[in-house]
Amino acid sequence: MVRVLWSRVLGAHPAWRIAAVAFVALMGAAAFRSAPGVLMDPLHREFGWSHGLVSVAVSLNLLLFGLTAPFAAALMARFGIRRVTVSALLLVGVGSGLTVFMTEPWQLILCWGLLVGLGTGSMALAFVSTVVDRWFVARRGLVSGVLTAASATGQLVFLPVEAMLVADWGWRAASLTITAAALLVALLVRLVMRERPRDAGVSAYGATGDEPEPARERGNPAMVAIRTLLAAARNPVFWLLAGGFAICGASTNGLVNTHFVPAAHDHGMPTTTAAGLLAVIGVFDVLGTVASGYLTDKINPRVLLAVYYTLRGVSLFVLPQLFAPEPGVEMVLFVVFYGLDWVATVPPTMALCREHFGEKASVVFGWVFASHQVGAAAVAGGAGLIRDLFGDYALAWYGSGALCLLATAFSASIRRGARGRPDPDPDATPARAGS
Repeated sequence: MVRVLWSRVLGAHPAWRIAAVAFVALMGAAAFRSAPGVLMDPLHREFGWSHGLVSVAVSLNLLLFGLTAPFAAALMARFGIRRVTVSALLLVGVGSGLTVFMTEPWQLILCWGLLVGLGTGSMALAFVSTVVDRWFVARRGLVSGVLTAASATGQLVFLPVEAMLVADWGWRAASLTITAAALLVALLVRLVMRERPRDAGVSAYGATGDEPEPARERGNPAMVAIRTLLAAARNPVFWLLAGGFAICGASTNGLVNTHFVPAAHDHGMPTTTAAGLLAVIGVFDVLGTVASGYLTDKINPRVLLAVYYTLRGVSLFVLPQLFAPEPGVEMVLFVVFYGLDWVATVPPTMALCREHFGEKASVVFGWVFASHQVGAAAVAGGAGLIRDLFGDYALAWYGSGALCLLATAFSASIRRGARGRPDPDPDATPARAGS
């Protein structure tokens, strides 16, 4: 009975069940990764560690979140999605749980920086690409958008809960709750996740039967990731996608997510109000990413990327004039737009990786995503230096706006690949293999 209800809720094809489990895992990973934000002040009060010292662990976490992705994609190709995802969740659980025993800063860096960073990085957007490529032929853009939105959903749903736990029960209770949650999600993945459609006796959703199934990698996963990078680097499309995505990370996680609140505070806006505006960006991020996934199935992804980057660049040129002690209508409109555009770039970028790099698309996208985090890290530090040197962030906003226009040029320069073709109509193909 439970299985029948599950099938009716999630759709007849098992691919939707796999996508639902992936959504839960991604949502959990986002929640686990965001936890240090609410632990920073309690750790400062208890141990006397400076915010800068705690931020070292956060920075390592963010860096590994990006750099782990291509190797995780290669590991999934070699050992399977389920095994790698369960191992990643166990790393998160161990890393979070061990923090209750820490007494020295290096232990925080080891637990939250290294272990949690590696664990959540293994469930980054390369995980999305792997699941989508294996289980979907039709609706790939839409599913990519929904799964990408899971990251924003995880932060929105669980960060207030984590903050409440810290306030009422202390940071150790919050850490142990994360451990328990990670273990529960690991159990769900272990029970429900399947590697390939044939394991469930079906074809990929929307498959016509002509699509070759990705071969299982047999080599060393690290070498597979490196060889894939070296091969992709010979294709100019890789550098156009990586350059654009580095600018995407610079203009979102690196600049707005890191410096919007202090920049608004420089203009007299209360910190709580500015943080609330960032939360609104997160809400509209979910809507924008899902909508972008739908559009990716309908519209040339190069056009979508060019439009997204152009509008983002123009909005950053306008932003410095919108800061004030109280957010006006124009600032609210900026927040809504920037939320819609926040990671709307992900589904079309995945689609272009798939079009140009075929069965290696997931690993290639892992490297493209790594460039996203490198761009974010570079601008996060650079914008802080601009603030220290010039007394405000204006140059950072204008510079990032110009970079977004450069990303527009990158996107417009990408030509259609040999593999580019519209998705088939899933309603015209059978779900069962061989039927």
